[in-house]
Amino acid sequence: MVLRVAIGGFGAIGKVVAEALDRGPDGRGIPGLTLAAVSARDTARAEAALAGFAHPVPVLPLDRLWENADIIVECAPATHLRDLAEPALAHGRTLVTLSCGALLDNYDLVELARRQGGRILVPTGALLALDAVQAAALGGGIKSVQMITRKPPAGLEGAPYLVEHHIRVTGLTEAKLVFSGSAREAARGFPANVNVAAALAMAGVGPDRTMIDIWADPAVDRNIHRIEVEADAARFSFQIENVPSLENPKTGKMTPLSVIALLTKLTAPLAIGT
Repeated sequence: MVLRVAIGGFGAIGKVVAEALDRGPDGRGIPGLTLAAVSARDTARAEAALAGFAHPVPVLPLDRLWENADIIVECAPATHLRDLAEPALAHGRTLVTLSCGALLDNYDLVELARRQGGRILVPTGALLALDAVQAAALGGGIKSVQMITRKPPAGLEGAPYLVEHHIRVTGLTEAKLVFSGSAREAARGFPANVNVAAALAMAGVGPDRTMIDIWADPAVDRNIHRIEVEADAARFSFQIENVPSLENPKTGKMTPLSVIALLTKLTAPLAIGT
């Protein structure tokens, strides 16, 4: 059985995932999956790009992607999560979402998926060792989770929290702490920047007990996330330095690759990791 995949959002992430589904590393796509449709803010531009694909697909509105697909990959701005997710889950589809920060404030979508036989999958993204956090959380064994994020100032420019609090990050000559608080607050204040914090929170002790510091650091050229976990089963820390996407510095090159890895796992005869 071949599963049909639609992609909501055809930007820095969506294009990479679409190309992998269309061609794959060997020119034959991803076994067991086929690209069925995309959605894009600029329909004409997306259609022009798709014309160069081996198998061009239609460009549809976000709320109609479920009609052509078994799996919908959401990589659109977080404000559009419900537009795509609600009809897809209401019709029992599988949703792969990158806007997991927005999911924290739309958690009724999980219940909708449960009622209608849908599923919500969150890719690991930039968080290596997310499996370890999930395992440590079993039985309520995690005591604390702290995440420290450092980003080039350009990657934080325009974040709602910075705008609301009149915090400037342009022209910095040294690192500046721009936020310290819970993952829930961070997800609301930095919707395009710290979806990793929301994923960490859902894997571990929840969005109100997962704490995060965000630094704008002109000395770094990568998105750096360091996580420290204290649990009954283990004490561990890990750090990743994710190269920002050239097309969108608010996200990293690892993000679309993580989506591709998750999709590949859905049909692979061997799957590594939980």
